[in-house]
Amino acid sequence: MKEFLTFTISGLATGGIYAITAGGLTLTYTTTGIFNFAHGATGMFAAFTYWQLHYGWGWPVLLSLAVILLILAPLFGALMHLVIMRRLEGTSQATKLMVTVAILLSMVAAVLWIWDPNKNRNITPFFQGHVVKVLGVRVPYSDVTTLAVALLVAIGLWILLTRTRTGVAMRATVDDRSLAVLNGSRPEVPGMMAWAIGTMLAAVAGILVAPKLSLSPLPLTLLIVNAYAAAVIGRLRSLPMTFVGALIIGLANDYAIGYVPKWEAGADYLTGFIAVVPVVVLFVALLLLPQSQLRGHAASRTREIARRPSWPGSAVFAVAVVFGAVIAARTLDPIDLYGSTKMWGFGIIALSMIPLVGYAGQLSLCQLSFAGIGAIAVSHWGGDGSLMGLVYAAVLCAVVGAVVALPALRLSGIYLALATAAFAVAMDRWIYLMPKWTWGDTTFNIFNGGTLHFERYDLPFVSIEGDRAYFVFGAVVFALFSLIVVAIRRGEFGKRLLALKDSPAACATLGINHKLTTLAVFATSAAIAGVGGGILGGATRSVSATQFEFFAGLSILMAMVIAGLNSPGGALFSAILLGTPLMTNLFPDYVQLTTILIGLNGIALGRNPNGMIAAQLRPKWDPALKYPAVMAAGSALVVLAFAAREADLVGNYAMVIAIAVALIGISSVARGLEAEKVGKLTGSSVLPEGMTAPPEHLGLSKPFTPADIEALDRTLGLPPLTAVSGGRHGA
Repeated sequence: MKEFLTFTISGLATGGIYAITAGGLTLTYTTTGIFNFAHGATGMFAAFTYWQLHYGWGWPVLLSLAVILLILAPLFGALMHLVIMRRLEGTSQATKLMVTVAILLSMVAAVLWIWDPNKNRNITPFFQGHVVKVLGVRVPYSDVTTLAVALLVAIGLWILLTRTRTGVAMRATVDDRSLAVLNGSRPEVPGMMAWAIGTMLAAVAGILVAPKLSLSPLPLTLLIVNAYAAAVIGRLRSLPMTFVGALIIGLANDYAIGYVPKWEAGADYLTGFIAVVPVVVLFVALLLLPQSQLRGHAASRTREIARRPSWPGSAVFAVAVVFGAVIAARTLDPIDLYGSTKMWGFGIIALSMIPLVGYAGQLSLCQLSFAGIGAIAVSHWGGDGSLMGLVYAAVLCAVVGAVVALPALRLSGIYLALATAAFAVAMDRWIYLMPKWTWGDTTFNIFNGGTLHFERYDLPFVSIEGDRAYFVFGAVVFALFSLIVVAIRRGEFGKRLLALKDSPAACATLGINHKLTTLAVFATSAAIAGVGGGILGGATRSVSATQFEFFAGLSILMAMVIAGLNSPGGALFSAILLGTPLMTNLFPDYVQLTTILIGLNGIALGRNPNGMIAAQLRPKWDPALKYPAVMAAGSALVVLAFAAREADLVGNYAMVIAIAVALIGISSVARGLEAEKVGKLTGSSVLPEGMTAPPEHLGLSKPFTPADIEALDRTLGLPPLTAVSGGRHGA
C-alpha cells in the first residue's frame, strides 16, 4: 500500500506538470486558433535560460524565476504574436501548424548552438531535502509545489476565460473575428495576452520538469507530446477536463514506471512501453473523439496551388537529375561523395509527402517512420542485395500506411497530425528498441541490437557496389519516383486528391468515396517512403533507430514545405539540403545552421504557402519549355562543359561556372523571347511579373483598350466611364 501511495503521489506531481503545459497549450489554441507545436520547445528554452542565470551566472533562485517568468517569457510570447502569429490570419491549418514546427526546429537548434550538448547540466528540485509525510509516505516539497501551482493555473485560466471580459474577448475573436471587431473588441490585444500567458506557462512547466529529466533539448521538447494527450482529452477547449486528463496521464505514467518492470512475463518487451504510455493515451483519446464533420471549402487570403506538370517538363527534370548526378559523381571527392549518397533516400522520402500532404492535404508527421519500416524490411528480407527487398519494403509499408490511415477516416486537421505524431513517437521509443523474440520457428530482431546492416543491390550487367555507381543509381530511382508522382498528379487519382483537399463535403456530394481515397493515398505515400528508407540504408550500409526519429522527420517535412510541397523540385532541394555535406563544408563551425535556416524560412511560410521553389524559381523556367531550340543549345553547352572536364581541358570550378552560365542563359533567352511576343501585342518589351505566357496563350487575342471598355459598357447598358467620373467630380 505504501508503494502504491508513493507512485500515486509522484504520478499526481507528474500530472501537475502536464496540466500546466496542457493548460498553456489549450489557452493559445482556444483564444487564437493556433495549435502551438513549439510549446514544449519554449519550456525547454526557459529551462536552459534558468540554468544559465542561476547555475551559470550565480543569480538567486527567486530573481532568476522572476526574470524568466515575468519578463522574458511573456515578452517572447507577445513578440511571437506580433511578428509571426497575427500574420497567419486567413491561412490554412496546415500552414499554421508548419509555422509552429519551424519555431520548434529553430529553438532546438539555437539551444544546441548556444549550450554545448556534450556538457552535462542538472537542475536540482526546489526545496531539495525537505519532505512532508502524507499517510506515512515522504512527499518532497517540490511535488507539493508542483501540484499547488498546477491547481492555481487551472483555476486561474478557468476564471480568465469564463469570468473576465478579456477572456470572453479572447474566445470571441476565434469564434468570429469580424463580429468581435464590430462589437468593439481589439483582436490584437487578446491575442498578444494569450501568447504571453501561454508562453509563461510553458516556461513554468519546463523549469518544473527539468529536475526530473536530464537538461537535454529533445526530451524536454518532446515532453509536449505527453501534454497533447491531456489537451485532447479536454478537446482543446475544456480546462477542467484537460486538468483531469493530465492527472490521469501522470498516474498512468508513474504506475507503469513502478509496476511494469516487476512483471515476470514480457517485462523486457514492455520496458519500452513505459515511455509511450502518454502516447497510447493520446491515441485512444483521439479515437474516442466524435467523428469530425466533412469540411467544405474555406476561403483564405493565401491559396495553395498544385500545378499540373507537363510530361515534357517532367522528363527534362528527370534527365537533368540523372545527368547532374553523373557530373557530381565524377567531380566530388570520395569523402563528399560518400556523404552525399544518402541524399537520394531523403529525396524519395520527401517525394512521398507530395501526394499525401501536398495534394491530399493530410497532415501526416510519420513519413520518416514509414522509411524506418522500409529499411527494416530491406535489411531483413533483402540484406543479400536483392532488389526484392525494395518490393517487400513497399508492400509492407503500404499495409502499415493503410492501418495508420484508419484514424484518418474520422479525424482531420490537427487531430490527424497528432495521431501520426503519436505513431511516430511510439515507433521511436518502443518498437524500434524492442529486443528479439521468437514466434514459432521465426526469430524477430528489429534493429539487430541497435544497427541494421545492408548490402548494396545486385543489378544485372552492372555493379553499384562503389559510391560513384550507387550515387547515380539513387538518382535514377529518385527520377523514376518523381515521374510516378507526376503521373499521380496528372491522373484521375490526383484530381480526387485535390478535390479531397479542397472540399471533402463536395466530394461526398459528388459520390467520391473519400474514405477509400484517403486509404489509397496513405498506402501509396507510405510505400514510396519505404523504398526511400531502403535506398537510404543501402547508401550508408548501416543505419540506427535514431536516424528515423520523429524529430528528424519534422526537418524533412519542414524543408519540403519551404521548397514547395507540390513540386518534385522541392524534394530535390530537400535532398541536397539535408542529405549532403554542403552546409557543413561551407560553414564547418556552425553545425546547427541548416536546421536554423529551415526554421527561419518556415516562420515566413504564412506569406507564401506554395514554397520557395514552386512559387519563385519554377515560373522562371516555364518559358524555356516552349522553346526546344533554346533548351537544346543550353543542354549542349552543359554537355560540352562536362566533356571538357572529362578531357582535363578545364577544372571543376570552370566546369561549374560554365554550367551555371548555360542554365542562366536558357532561362534568360527564353524569357526574352517570351517578352518579345508580349511586346508585339502590347507595345511593351517587358514580360509582366508572374506572366509566363503571352496574352494569346491565355486566350486573349490582344490587350484590352479604353475603346474596348466603352464598347463593353454600351453592350451591358452601363453609363460611360467618363460620365461616371464626371458625376463623381460634380458630387
